[in-house]
Amino acid sequence: MEYINALGRRKSAVARIFVKEGTGKITINKRDLADYFPSPILQYVVKQPLTLLDAEGKYDIMVHLNGGGYTGQSQALRLAIARALVKINADDKSALRKEGFMTRDSRSVERKKPGQPKARRRFQFSKR
Repeated sequence: MEYINALGRRKSAVARIFVKEGTGKITINKRDLADYFPSPILQYVVKQPLTLLDAEGKYDIMVHLNGGGYTGQSQALRLAIARALVKINADDKSALRKEGFMTRDSRSVERKKPGQPKARRRFQFSKR
């Protein structure tokens, strides 16, 4: 099996992944998953699509992650893994969609407006 590539985005984080059959090793920016995401919650988020399809030890995943914070990066990686698994086997798409792993979360930070300190916060009103 050759490499299957996929892309996942969340906020300003972008995850580009390359998947091939292997032992279940996940390498992110030339570092191990546990080194890159020390939090077990974030590791769980990344592995959710693999756990759902019982494919945790079947594929080696090489990831290029950039932009955003650690939460956005982990969710971008989850989307990319789900998309790659669908490229490998299209029958899995309904199960992944049911769990919400195929939907790109398009929420991002609202821009700051001129004449205001933040996006929606106004400067304090002074009557006198």
